[in-house]
Formats: sequence, C-alpha cells, structure tokens
Amino acid sequence: MPSDPLVLAIDNGTQSIRALLFDTRGNLVAKGRQEIQPYFSEQPGWAEQEPEYFWKNLGKACEQLWQSTDVTPDRVVGVTVTTQRGTVINLDENGKPLRPAIIWLDQRHARVEGPVKGPWGWLFKLARLEDTINRFRENTQANWIAQNQPEIWDKTRHFVLLSGYLNYRLTGEFRDSTGSQVGYLPFDYKKHRWASKRDFKWQVMPVKQFMLPELVSPGSKLGNLTTEAAQHLGLPKGLPVIAAASDKACEILGSGGLTPDVGCMSYGTTATINATNKRYVEPVRLMPPYPSALPGHYSTEVMIYRGFWMVSWFKREFGLREQKIAEERGIEPEVLFDELVKAVPAGSMGLMLQPYWSPGVRQPGPEAKGSIIGFGDVHTRSHIYRAILEGLAYALREGKEKIEKRSGIKITKLRVAGGGSQSDAAMQLTADVFGLPAERPHTYETSGLGAAIDAAVGLGLHPDFATAVAAMTRIGDVFHPNPHAQELYERLYTEVYLRMYPQLQPLYQKIRDITGYPK
Repeated sequence: MPSDPLVLAIDNGTQSIRALLFDTRGNLVAKGRQEIQPYFSEQPGWAEQEPEYFWKNLGKACEQLWQSTDVTPDRVVGVTVTTQRGTVINLDENGKPLRPAIIWLDQRHARVEGPVKGPWGWLFKLARLEDTINRFRENTQANWIAQNQPEIWDKTRHFVLLSGYLNYRLTGEFRDSTGSQVGYLPFDYKKHRWASKRDFKWQVMPVKQFMLPELVSPGSKLGNLTTEAAQHLGLPKGLPVIAAASDKACEILGSGGLTPDVGCMSYGTTATINATNKRYVEPVRLMPPYPSALPGHYSTEVMIYRGFWMVSWFKREFGLREQKIAEERGIEPEVLFDELVKAVPAGSMGLMLQPYWSPGVRQPGPEAKGSIIGFGDVHTRSHIYRAILEGLAYALREGKEKIEKRSGIKITKLRVAGGGSQSDAAMQLTADVFGLPAERPHTYETSGLGAAIDAAVGLGLHPDFATAVAAMTRIGDVFHPNPHAQELYERLYTEVYLRMYPQLQPLYQKIRDITGYPK
C-alpha cells in the first residue's frame, strides 16, 4: 500500500517560522519551528526586518523538521506558504532587497501632501471621509519610502508582501495569492484583483502596476521549486508550489469555517473574529472584508490590533514570578498563568478593560486608547490579567454582533485558534462571555493546516474544498458556558462595556489634543 502523500506548509508568523508536514487527513505528521526576532527598531515606532533573515530562518525550520522525523522528503508532493499580513518588501530589477522589510507592526506615518484630486476628492469631502482617507495615506508604507528614501523608491521594480517575496524565492516567479493581499496596496477587495486604473488608490500612493506580482487564486499553482529553493528546504526540485492565503485567512479554513454562521476567532498577536461569506460584507462601513483562503469568498473581520500582545505584555511586565517557578518545576508558564485566571471570579470583581491599545482608522477612531476602570483595594495583578482576557472577549463579542448586523446571519458556532486558544481558562471565559460553546480545532497549527487544505485541493488530493475541509478538519476540546458566569458577563457587557468607548471617547480626544499622542 503506497504511503499517504504529504504537503509541506510554511507558516511565517510574527514570532516564529514553522515548517509543517500534513497528510490528506489533516494530521500534523512532523514539525520544525524556528523562533525569530519579530523586528528591529532604528527609530521609535519603527518595526523592520531583513528579508534574507526570513529566508534563512525558513531553511533552519526545515532543517529542524527533517531532523525530527523519519519521514522521507520524497513523500512530499507540494509546497505552500502562509505569512503574516501587511509586511512589505522593496526589490530591485534582479529581485534583491533594497531595504529592510517594513513589518505590519510599524507605526511610522507618511506626510499627507494635498487633497485627493478630481471626483474622488469631491466624493470623500461630501461623505466626510477625508480624515479616514488621510489616515490611509499616512499608514501607506510606500508613501513613507517615496518621501523619505526617494533613491530607494526610484530603484524599486517589485513591491511585494512577505508572501510574494517567499513565493518568489521558492519559484523564481513574481506571483502571489489573492488570498494574501491584505495591506496598503492598490488592491480591489471586492473583485480580488489589482484595482482598476480609475481607483483612487493609484492617486494616493506611488505604486505602479508593473511593480506588483501576478495574482492567482488560493489553490492555484504559483510555479515549481527551483534547484536552490529545493536544496534550502531539503526537497526534490521541481515540486509544485501552490497558492494559499494570509495566516488569518488560512486559520479560518483550518478551523473549518466555510459558512457565515461559524465565527472563527484568532487569539494571536492580533486578535480577530471572522466569518466566511460568499457576499461582500463590510464589518464596518468602508472597511473591506479580506480575501478568504476559500477562492471567491470573503472574510468579514473585526480586528483588535494588539490583541494577545497585551497578554505577552502582562507576562513580560508582571509575570516574572510565574516564569521563574515554571522553570524550576520544569513546566510551561501558561499552566501557572491559567491558575492566576482561575483564582479570580468571573467579572474580575468589577475591573473592566477596554483593549484599544492601538488606535484604528475607523473603528475605533484615531484617538482611541486603552482603559481599565473599576479599581478597588481588593484588586491584584491576577485581577488585571483576567480583566485583559475578559476585555478581549468583550471586544470580540462586539465584533461578532457587528458582523451579524451587517450580514443578517447569526453566528451560532465559535471556533477559537491561535496561541491564546491553548489556555483552557481563556477558552472557558470566551464561552461564558459569548454564551456559546467555544470549540478548539484538533490542531494548534490551524494556519498551516488551512494552507495545506489549499494545496491539497490544488494538487488534486481532494476534489473540492468541502471534501478537503470535511476530511482534514475536526473539533478537539469544547468548552460550554457556565450559566452563572454567562449571566454576570451579559450584564457587564451590555450595561458597562458597550458604554465605555462612547463615554471615554471625548476624553481620549482631549488627551490627543494636549499630548499629541496617539499621532
């Protein structure tokens, strides 16, 4: 009996690069994980990384993969890539990087030079959208590079996302997936192609059509492994490289989220809630749904920009005791942090947190800041930790309700993936806040699995996406709401949390006016 064919899924996240082997039943056969430095910062607010650094560490992840398993490379029938979103790279005419990649966490701002001209400018003024468009222009990395490093922009012949860069290194072709195009680029989110010539985006950024890669749908072939890339990955040359999608989009597919009644939550550096839809449904007016890993579909998403980053922040600033004890006991620190959560009753004894640690373009507004209210002498760092988790759950529940209102479809199932989903305490708390069972996918590596599903269909290992998802995804642990906690959270959410931002917004604006922050 022949061996089951395998797919190599490369997952280049913010904290690590993982090389993952999946079979046609969605089993993770082997794994190599290489931790990476997310970025370096030469100026306050900057976040950059050398493109070659990603490529070298991808090779190290593959080395670890082959060292960890008896599986032979000849069983691999295809390769696919999923990456962090919004990280951009300038390449010259020979495909060589001209400067460090600007990472999605970067906070620099370009200058807004004059109003948008012509009919678009009149339309934005009439619709009172000038501030929103100006924020878009400020955040567009290409604008900053052209303004501050014009000699580099003049040499730029290819302007790609990290996914496009890695796919180029694998195949030698400037092709990328429509499912990976999430960032400040002239992309048409409704038609899943580069914007038409008349689109305002061409006017407000210096990017030209010739700089952008050819786009193909998830599941389509991007090219074949070059000799150099095959050696780097430890694979036979010529293997097909199949288009996947961004890490969040792949996470949804790997969680089995094919329909709009399934809310797929990601407890990662950025916390999100998504629903997959055949229709173009904006979660907030003029905020587009992102391309799905399911071809021709959309991911209607609400994002908490620095979601579980806040958990990492707490652990770094206040969790040294747990980390030290865990090291002495030879256990994972997360076990002790879960104990902190369980030591505090639901509702954190009145401590309420609003998790807007970073401002938004439209929702929340550019003045937004985070807040914690309800402090008393009973509160400890354990209460603060639980309040962070509760605040994230409140914010994502609010996102769920916005998606439901815009789509007209109730979300009846919750799938929770990402690093934070490995905490049983966080999962139980999520079920209680949402009043729905919180389901954990069978594998932690859901973004890699979603990419493998794209590849499996593209390679003909499964005839279609419905069959592939049914065969390769399944539910692991399920956490059911606790009636008493659910009742308490319902009141705190409706009577307190939903009122926090409207009431604090004028104060945030005053802080911004006085201090100039956030800019």
